[in-house]
Amino acid sequence: MKTPKIMTLLSDFGTTDPYVGVMKGAIARINPSVTVIDLTHDLPPQNLQAARFCLLSSYAYFPQGTVHVAVVDPGVGSSRRAIALQLPGAFLIGPDNGLFSGILAQEPILAAVELTNPRYWRTPDVSQTFHGRDIFAPAGAHLASGVPMAELGRAIAPETLVQLPLADYRQEPDRIQGTLQYIDRFGNLITNIPGDLVSGKSWFVKLADQKIQGDRTYASSPVGSAIALVGSHGYIEIAVNQGNAQQQLQLDWGATIQVMIAL
Repeated sequence: MKTPKIMTLLSDFGTTDPYVGVMKGAIARINPSVTVIDLTHDLPPQNLQAARFCLLSSYAYFPQGTVHVAVVDPGVGSSRRAIALQLPGAFLIGPDNGLFSGILAQEPILAAVELTNPRYWRTPDVSQTFHGRDIFAPAGAHLASGVPMAELGRAIAPETLVQLPLADYRQEPDRIQGTLQYIDRFGNLITNIPGDLVSGKSWFVKLADQKIQGDRTYASSPVGSAIALVGSHGYIEIAVNQGNAQQQLQLDWGATIQVMIAL
């Protein structure tokens, strides 16, 4: 028997309610041998940008063939499509609402299907409010158990997938302008500016009349002071040593960030 693949789950369901456990139950009824790993279930509700970033910064750390099921789904029950995508090293399952945009900007799509085959749902009579339980988790479990992706539904053209708009960074010789794409639970402000653009350079973040020096570690600044650095995800972020940068600097998702480079 072929060894089942690994599945990951990502959602905005939280852990107070039983929704995540129920999804895992739906997976176990299909194949209790599948290894299920939680990426996170504490994303801000309906925040597709947060889902996009967390998937982008996580998927590469898993073995070849991992099935990533993501359910941040403000359009559940509407005409939005339920999809499965095959990439060179992974499978993605979730709503067609742009939450996979970050990964798809870096990886080619080998195949794409709409999940239209009720044989691989939990039941043909699906809930209009819980596709994570009735469609996405079961389809992922079947896929992780060896069912060919083409069996899950009808093929769709990759170019028809919904893209989540996110402002790109702009680079000039002495500055890079980007935006905040994620805020983690510590209040760290993560930009969309790749850290390799400042590698080996002297740089700082300019916020109005404030200058936040770029350095290597959180502890490079005094406790309670802001610092800019390249985080483990590879992007420039703004943090406060043992504090909360979002609260202290009063910045939010999508804010414009300017990095200045010494020439």
